[in-house]
Amino acid sequence: HESQSTTTYPSNHPPTNPPYQPSSPLPTMPKHALSDELPASRKIKISNVVDFTPSKWTIGTYLAARMYEVGMRDYFVVPGDYNLTLLDEILKNDKMRMVSCCNELNAGYAADGYSRAKGASCVIVTYTVGGLSLVNAVAGAYSDNLPMLVVSGGINSNDVGSNRVLHHTTGLAKKSQQFEIFEKITSHAAVISNVTGAKHMIDRAFAHMLSDKRPVYLEISCNIANAPVHEPCPFNYIGNTVSSPQALDLAVKAAVKCWDAAVKPVIVGGVGLRASGAIEAIEKLADAAECAVAVMPNAKGMFPEDHKNFIGTYWGSVSSPGCCNIVESSDLYIFTGPIFNDYTTVGYSTLIKKDKMMVVRSDRVTFPDGSQYGYVKMADFLRAFAKVVKANSFSIDAYRRFQEDVPEPKATEETGVLLVKQVQHHVQSILSPTTCLLCETGDAWFQGQRMKLPRGCGYEFQMQYGSIGWAVGAPPRYSLAPK
Repeated sequence: HESQSTTTYPSNHPPTNPPYQPSSPLPTMPKHALSDELPASRKIKISNVVDFTPSKWTIGTYLAARMYEVGMRDYFVVPGDYNLTLLDEILKNDKMRMVSCCNELNAGYAADGYSRAKGASCVIVTYTVGGLSLVNAVAGAYSDNLPMLVVSGGINSNDVGSNRVLHHTTGLAKKSQQFEIFEKITSHAAVISNVTGAKHMIDRAFAHMLSDKRPVYLEISCNIANAPVHEPCPFNYIGNTVSSPQALDLAVKAAVKCWDAAVKPVIVGGVGLRASGAIEAIEKLADAAECAVAVMPNAKGMFPEDHKNFIGTYWGSVSSPGCCNIVESSDLYIFTGPIFNDYTTVGYSTLIKKDKMMVVRSDRVTFPDGSQYGYVKMADFLRAFAKVVKANSFSIDAYRRFQEDVPEPKATEETGVLLVKQVQHHVQSILSPTTCLLCETGDAWFQGQRMKLPRGCGYEFQMQYGSIGWAVGAPPRYSLAPK
């Protein structure tokens, strides 16, 4: 976690902006594919920067170019007087669409849904009155590892060090209140109140957003949004997307040793599969390993439910029928991208033991004996392990021996009372490979786990943060994202 600002809050003297001096022409730099480990449906594709050529490059048009380059085609906005000039500049890129929202919280939820479907999103608000309304949505996106660019119009740079009380604030002369809050719920935060260094700070924020898979925050002073800057070079984001070959080799060898010593191993997918771009890789491992495969509740939809080895949701005492017994009786469980909290463990009541657990994180693998190999990307590890793993069907064979067919929910005769099972029946009937089911915080979490998802059908809910109202703002914007 780090933050950077061209302004030190607070200051006793207003900054003086030096006259803008164009830099020398920048060399052409090669483009690099972003997030190669992501599945095709959520892979961020670099667009050509020359696709957008405004008559004058400014801080705002530079930001718009970077947004377009990383695949954003819609951005979610609540206009306000601190961001109007910035929005005018971004609107000059007519290849993107500004989606106006009625309030900042809904704009944040909209960006949350767009990021889930597209891989990255942007929300733009005004200073303090807008930013503080947005906080809850950004915190939820942070909890679910969603890349999101949060942009706020900022105060006039000449007011930064003054003792003036400004409108849309809480009435304090302190100007850093909003920045300090967003510092704590984003992976990178910066205030741009001077043309000098603005381009670098924008690029740095984008790099953090894409590598950390979390929201980032930019606050841009309202009086410099249309300040001239030199044209951008292609976005040179590489990121730390490559595993250490030596560490990967050692991790795979250690995994083979654990696997071969186990009698009834199982694989359990976690929500980290998405941020790590390992959704396709875990299916390849499942095909090769031939063992039982479950998912944690917040990873539902990240493994095909029509796979022959899928046994349902592992959620302790509220697991899918037969699933809990198979997982907890295993002598080796491989958790990929798990989040263990009081929700996912049903109040820490699950019977999982560390000395039987292999945990695969986004950048490391930890084994039952406590040994750990870092600089190992999840997708790389799962693919490499799939090439050498020996098939072991003991766990899926045990599941099939005791498996009970769960009847699908059926509509009942009209009684004048709407029953949950009737709702389930109708929801199930409309699920298809082109739909996505989003479940609101509360009872819908449990009802959603009972749905059978066709291959390709999406599934989303905000289990870590659990914000009520999230599923109202996110679905329309989820559907906006180009697939």
